[in-house]
Amino acid sequence: MTGLTLALTAFALMLGGIFLRVPVALAMALTGFFGTWYVLGAPTAPMASLKSLSYETFSNQGLSIVPLFLLMGQFATRTGMSASLFRAASDWLGHRRGGMAMASVGACAGFGAICGSSLATASTMGHVALPEMRKRGYSDALSTGVLAAGGTLGILIPPSVILVIYAIIAEQNIVKMFMAALIPGIVAALGYMLTVAIYVRLAPGSANVAERVPYGARMKTLTATWPVLAIFGLTMGGIVGDWNWAKPGPQALFTPNEAAAFGAVATGLYGILAGRLSRDGFVQAILETAKATAMIFFILLGAEMLKGFLALTRAPDMLVDWILASGYAPLTILAIMLLCYLVFGCVMDSLSMILLTIPIFLPVINALDFGMSTEMTAIWFGILALIVVEVGLITPPVGMNLFIINGVARDIPIWATYRGVAPFVLSDILRVCLLVAFPSITLWLVQVMF
Repeated sequence: MTGLTLALTAFALMLGGIFLRVPVALAMALTGFFGTWYVLGAPTAPMASLKSLSYETFSNQGLSIVPLFLLMGQFATRTGMSASLFRAASDWLGHRRGGMAMASVGACAGFGAICGSSLATASTMGHVALPEMRKRGYSDALSTGVLAAGGTLGILIPPSVILVIYAIIAEQNIVKMFMAALIPGIVAALGYMLTVAIYVRLAPGSANVAERVPYGARMKTLTATWPVLAIFGLTMGGIVGDWNWAKPGPQALFTPNEAAAFGAVATGLYGILAGRLSRDGFVQAILETAKATAMIFFILLGAEMLKGFLALTRAPDMLVDWILASGYAPLTILAIMLLCYLVFGCVMDSLSMILLTIPIFLPVINALDFGMSTEMTAIWFGILALIVVEVGLITPPVGMNLFIINGVARDIPIWATYRGVAPFVLSDILRVCLLVAFPSITLWLVQVMF
């Protein structure tokens, strides 16, 4: 059995286990362990590598950013920041047709900037915005569809845990990944708002117009969002800003790790000082962060074990050679990969999907000629992959965000959410096509800042 055949067989068995509800981390770890055993012919080989692999994986200083950003998101969820963002956005946009839905998109984008999780953004904003939209006469389809789609902004707009993970496994600069995601994130939010505007004109009965709020009241609610603006501005500005004018070149105030620590401490302090974070809430935030961190680290270990097995089979190198010899156009190969992400993103969480495929896909992408340097190609591909995986979260029939929103509004039939989210899926597909056709949209800010 050739190395490529062995890798494909193991990969198929692993996917079968995942579809049978075996945890993704365990499926990857078992595949890597037994695959290494089969290749080397001795059970002591994977056992010996496991003790060193665990230390090498978890001693990576860059990974300390993960629990810190997770803790920041937990504090943000418990301090009512989502409600203040939605109130401000609805006061400024609610008097327009579909304005409350547009406000939900804006609030999701703002909350995602300090939360970094699609599922948490969808769940939190669902509890905040859904009752308001239903009270204002918005249709069930539009209300749930826009919130399911808006939740995906939580993982794209930096800071994002998955962007950090991708940067580490792809050996890319974390700050550059954040900068590359910023403009596509803004384009996504604007695209969703445009989708709402078209939706309510094609279906006039799906949304009502609220009364215009006086400018004084608007400014008051906008002022109430200062914690979000301050924390996001200092966290991201501290990473990329030029704070030392005496020296040439960018002089950042924070490293990414320091920025994550600052964001977590600032969000927690705001919650405590504002009386919005109780002692029980603080303890629960710590416990939930610990659980999420353990899950992510287990997935990372499983991915490293799988990566080691694939290296022994030389399957990625063989796959690169086969693709280069096939003569397919680079964009054709990229389109096939993105389609794979779209399909598997419907049944797997985004982190698992990224960790599962990057060791296989990235060497292929780096070997193709897209007219860019290897670094820029890896950054561009990472943003595209993340976007398409997130589209899977809102693609029927098994998109995770759809079930999150359905859990918030149990009286709304799931088929109504399917119908409501369809225009936003189309918006996402058009956005992916735009970013594929014009890589400069993704890479412009990186090139300017660095």
